[in-house]
Amino acid sequence: MSTRAWVFLGYFLVVFAIGWYSLRATRSEADYWIAGGELGWFSGGATLAATHTSAGTFVGTIGVMYTAGWSFGWVLLSIPLAYWFMAAVLAPRFTRQKELTLPAFMETRYYGKGIRGLAGLIVLVATVVYVQAQIVAGGLIANIVFGVPVTTGMMVFTAVLLVYTVAGGMIAVVYTDAFQLVVMALGALFAVPLALRQVDGLGGLLALVESAHPLVFTWETMPASLLLTMGLSFFLGGIATPEKLIRLYAMKDMATIRRGVLFAIVMILALNLLVFVLALAAIVLFPQLATGDLAMPMVATAVLPATLGAVMLAAALTTEVTALPAPWQLTIDQLPADDAVATGVAGGRGMTETLDRVVQPATEAELAEAVRVSTGPLRVLGGGTRRVGNPTHGQAVSTAGLRGVELYEPGSLTLVVRAGTPLAEVEPLLAAERQRRPSPLVPTTVV
Repeated sequence: MSTRAWVFLGYFLVVFAIGWYSLRATRSEADYWIAGGELGWFSGGATLAATHTSAGTFVGTIGVMYTAGWSFGWVLLSIPLAYWFMAAVLAPRFTRQKELTLPAFMETRYYGKGIRGLAGLIVLVATVVYVQAQIVAGGLIANIVFGVPVTTGMMVFTAVLLVYTVAGGMIAVVYTDAFQLVVMALGALFAVPLALRQVDGLGGLLALVESAHPLVFTWETMPASLLLTMGLSFFLGGIATPEKLIRLYAMKDMATIRRGVLFAIVMILALNLLVFVLALAAIVLFPQLATGDLAMPMVATAVLPATLGAVMLAAALTTEVTALPAPWQLTIDQLPADDAVATGVAGGRGMTETLDRVVQPATEAELAEAVRVSTGPLRVLGGGTRRVGNPTHGQAVSTAGLRGVELYEPGSLTLVVRAGTPLAEVEPLLAAERQRRPSPLVPTTVV
């Protein structure tokens, strides 16, 4: 493999090592979902900014600017407005009710399971669109760095997403996000002067870019109606996507949230300004690209030193890996009932080993470990049990695999069985519990 490919792989290993080390600090369900809710303004703002600034910026935004020119830059003005709205309007209401997912917040806020289901459906649809765009970017980058077909790169990137989703947790995400934001910022600061050197400085760039793309500084590539609708889409996406809103819970108070959001705005705008310069340089240096999405990979491989280019591409891509688990997992929140259920738990425990735990609630450490090692499809057995307190523990996590786990509430019935155990083998246990417990269990399967 080339030096660039080795550096790329090495960067991935460093990020996964940071995530794995950070995961050891996860001791509770709150740690897993919201990093214990104790983030400061720098770490909270860094994870917000890194979530926004990733392959979508370094591949997608550069690609659109390469094709459409500076008019797309006006769409980016919706970003600070969206973050201001999130901090000034949404955050006080959202943090007042401590839920762990956006759909659960909607149910509590508006007193209806119907709105929770609708929110989950909207999040699911939006996540599918969001994820597919990032997977395409992963395929393009893999094609440039390793020379593999784009489809193969997309498949490998999807596999990496699944692995990190299983091992992920908000503490791990926060540490890796902060690290990668610093890498992307420093990388862009080094990349812009190197790119300008190829085109005789900023003055030479502005002169050459109009020759290569006469419409680059006009409004003709994107009419006002398109700019308005895209700006509205960016605004709504900025204020309502789960991976951003859940980070509000991760910060310790409103003052911290405001400082963190301000820091995120500054970093996002600064990085987008640097990205715009790189897009202009790509227009001059590579005027005949088949798609604008190749602009940043070409700059990284043909203009920047091999190590810097590989690190830039790897940072942009791995930021997507750390950002995606949040919406991915939150969409699954809709599947089970909001009360205690029984599912398979990793570790190969037999049914006879778990019978003595049938009516024992899980500890915080057990919940955290179960979330860490569990994957789907999720089998849910049960429903109709007594709700105990705020149902924030009744959240299911499912991430495409072999095993499932349900976070259950203290005081409600929990049955832990080996993953893949046929329902028929579990029903006798449920029948026995019906005789001992006042709350009837209704076996249900959710896949």
